[in-house]
Amino acid sequence: MSDEELQSKKHIRVSENETLSWDYLLWVRNHPIVWKVPTYILYGEKDHLQSLETITTFSKSVDADLTVMPNGEHWFHTDEQIEFRLNWIRKYCKES
Repeated sequence: MSDEELQSKKHIRVSENETLSWDYLLWVRNHPIVWKVPTYILYGEKDHLQSLETITTFSKSVDADLTVMPNGEHWFHTDEQIEFRLNWIRKYCKES
């Protein structure tokens, strides 16, 4: 989908629970995130809501560590995906 399509339609439903909004996209673009905290992103290679290019660009812009799960989806819900996510969390979250 293009910016032009979203702008003309104003809202595009991409799934049962997800809707893209032109107004929200403009707000996000006009209020870029600026932070200086360690950031770790887990991304599923087959995410249908966000492209790898977009998440890579974002992770570089905030100096985040990006992990991509091969064949992972947006929702980490299968046994394999849940195990991958738990191992990823263990890597970055040390017990106190």
